[in-house]
Order: sequence, then structure tokens, then C-alpha cells
Amino acid sequence: MLNENVLKVLESSTWDLATCADGEPNVVPVAFKFVTDNGKLAVGDVFLETTLNNIKANNGRIAISVYDAKSLEGYQIKGTAKYITDGKIVDTFKEMVEKTFNSAVTAKGALIIIPEKVIVTTPRC
Repeated sequence: MLNENVLKVLESSTWDLATCADGEPNVVPVAFKFVTDNGKLAVGDVFLETTLNNIKANNGRIAISVYDAKSLEGYQIKGTAKYITDGKIVDTFKEMVEKTFNSAVTAKGALIIIPEKVIVTTPRC
């Protein structure tokens, strides 16, 4: 599903997560993220309260927008997210967040996103 070009942009850019509930859209940039070995997208939950509430309200539906600011190569990835609170991925995010914020905050869990559709958003000239 995620080809080499998509993976390259995902690995090098900030992700914007988009969710919606009750007709109210929400978008948030995330820095604590990675692509798992099996092609799922993992996002650390540090400040994702509205995102998590929206995911609960809309059966896990989520979209991710990612792009390279220099080349404008970009993608929108639509999928389904589930929330986890323990395991290796959560431990990895806890370590990342605590190191970044000098243990002032920690990751509470992680979103695991199963990509279902990739849309190219790169401008065409």
C-alpha cells in the first residue's frame, strides 16, 4: 500500500492528523510517529484528546496529510485507527517523549493506523 515514495515523505516530514465528529473537523500536527515494519502508521499520544474523542465517535476513521515542503511532493492517507496503551510501540513512544521533554510529560498510548487509501496531493504542472 505504501510505496517507496510515500514512505520517504512519511519518514522525513511532520504528519497532520485529521478527524471529525459531530460535523466538527479537527487537525493536529504530530512529531512522535513512525511507520511500523508491517506498514501501519504509529502515532504517540501526548496531547491527542480531541483526536481520540473523534476516533471513538467515528469508528476509527482518520486521514493523514504529509508533504515535503521543498519539493511539494505530498500524500493523503486515509485509514482506520485503533488506540493502544501498552506494548513495545507504546514503550518506544514513552522513551522518545520523555527524552524530548526531560521527563516533564510522557506518552499515554499510541494510535495504530491501518492505511486503506493513498491519494497523491503533489501539484501537477
